[in-house]
Amino acid sequence: MTIEDILSREEGQTFDRKSVRIKPKDLAVTMIAFANADGGDLVVGITDGKREIEGVDGDEKILNDIRRTPFDFCAPSVNAQIEMVPCVDRTGKDNHVLVFHIEPSLRVYANQADEVFLRVGDKSKKLSFDERFQLMNDKGQSCYEETAVYSAGLEDLDMTLVDDYCQKSGYGKSSMEFLTENHGYVVEKNGKLHPTVVSLLLFGKKPQDFLPRASVRFIRYEGTEEKTGTEMNVIKDVIFEGPVREQIDKSVAFLATQIKERTYLGADGKFVTEVEFPEFVRQEMIVNACCHRDLSITGTDIQVKLFDDRLVVESPGNLPGLVRPDNIRHTHFSRNPRLARYLKTYKYVKEFGEGVDRMCREMEADGLLPIKYYKNDFILRAVAWNKNAKDAGSDKVAISSDKVAISSDKVAIKWSDVKEKCSPNTIKILEHLAHNGSISNAVAREITGLSSPGARKILSHLAENKIVSPEGDKKSRVYHLMVEFIFD
Repeated sequence: MTIEDILSREEGQTFDRKSVRIKPKDLAVTMIAFANADGGDLVVGITDGKREIEGVDGDEKILNDIRRTPFDFCAPSVNAQIEMVPCVDRTGKDNHVLVFHIEPSLRVYANQADEVFLRVGDKSKKLSFDERFQLMNDKGQSCYEETAVYSAGLEDLDMTLVDDYCQKSGYGKSSMEFLTENHGYVVEKNGKLHPTVVSLLLFGKKPQDFLPRASVRFIRYEGTEEKTGTEMNVIKDVIFEGPVREQIDKSVAFLATQIKERTYLGADGKFVTEVEFPEFVRQEMIVNACCHRDLSITGTDIQVKLFDDRLVVESPGNLPGLVRPDNIRHTHFSRNPRLARYLKTYKYVKEFGEGVDRMCREMEADGLLPIKYYKNDFILRAVAWNKNAKDAGSDKVAISSDKVAISSDKVAIKWSDVKEKCSPNTIKILEHLAHNGSISNAVAREITGLSSPGARKILSHLAENKIVSPEGDKKSRVYHLMVEFIFD
C-alpha cells in the first residue's frame, strides 16, 4: 500500500482515516466495527476532513499507545497487522502513516465499556442488545468460508489467480505469503497446507471437484409457473462452474442472451430498445447470490430462473446478519467477508450496502416493481417482475376482525394502516411475516396463543386475499409474504 493509494480511497465499509490526535479508546470503536463486519484498513496520521498528512513519527509514547489499541481497548484483542507507510507530511518532512489491516472474525468484539459496534457504510454503528445477540448468532453460522478442505492441496489452486488478486488489491508480498500470512485461506495439518472453501472458490482450478454444488444453474421456463413431471416446462437448463468470477461472468452473459428486447420507433424518430430487466439488476441479483450464499448448505446450487413474467434468483441460506426484508435496501452484512472483499476488489460490488437500493431504484425508474425477497427454511428468493406482471400481486390490505378485505391499489402497504385496521392476533402474525418473510401454523400459534384452527383461519384469510402464498401440504404448510410493508 502506498500513500497515493491511501489518499485516493474513499471512506466506506472497509476503509477509514483518523488523525494521529485521536484517543485510543475512540480509535478502538472503528477497529471493533471493522472486525465485527468485513474487516478493513484503518489509517492513522491523516486528518479526516481535508486529508492532510500529519504522520505519526516524533512522539514514541503516542505511537506506542496507538499500536496497543487492539490489545488495550478491544475485548477480545482485535487481529490486526500493522504497516508503516512512508510519506511526506504537510510540513514537507519525511514521515510515516500507520495502517491497521484488520481481519474479520467469528468472534464478536466490544470496547472497554462492553459496547459492540458494526461497520455500516462509512459509519460505526453501536448495536442494541437485540442486534448484538443477533450478531452473535450470525457469527456462529458465519465464516464457513474459512473451513479447510482436507481432500485438496495447494496444487489444486491456480496461483496465477492468486497473483492477479494480490496485484489488484495492492498486496506487496508474494502469492504464497498472501495465502499463508492472511488468516482464512489455508490451513496446515500434518505438515501439509490445505486450501479453505473460500480459497477454492476464488482460486481453484476445478472448485466443483471439491465443492460439487458451488455453482450457478440457469433454468428457463415456458410460461409463468414451475411445473414438474409430465407437465415439466423447462426449455433451457445450463450449469456454470469454475471459480466464482467465472461463474458470475458466464451466467450474467448467458442471461443477457435469454431476456426479451423490444425495439420501437421513438417520438424523436429514432429507434429505442427496451430490455426486460435493467442490466445492473440482472448482474447484481447474481452477484449478491454468489457473494452471500450460505456455503455450509451443500445440497443445492444457486438457481437463476427465468419465467415469462419474472426473473427469480434462489440462493442457499437466509438473509445474513442483521438484514431483514424491511431493511434490506439500506443494511449490509457479509456472511462471507473474504468473498465479499474479493468481489469488491474486482468491481463486481461498487460499495457495500448500496446494491439492493440501486436495483430497486432502477426497476422503479423503468416503471417496474421493486425487487422482492422471500425466504423459507434454507433458500432466499429474490424476484424481479417484468412489465407483463406490473400489476401482479397489486393488492392493498384493509383488515377488520381477523379477516382480510382487499382493494386493488398498490403492492406496498403502509404499516400504520395495518395497525389501525388489524386485530391484535393478525398484527402479531403480520409482524412476524414482515421480519421473517414466512410463517407456519405452529409459529402462528406460538406467537398468538391461538388454537390450531384459530391460527389457520387467519392464515387462510391472508392466503385467500393474496397477502401470503401457501406452500406445502397441510401438515408442513408454510405461508410466504407476497406484499411489502412500508414502515412510517
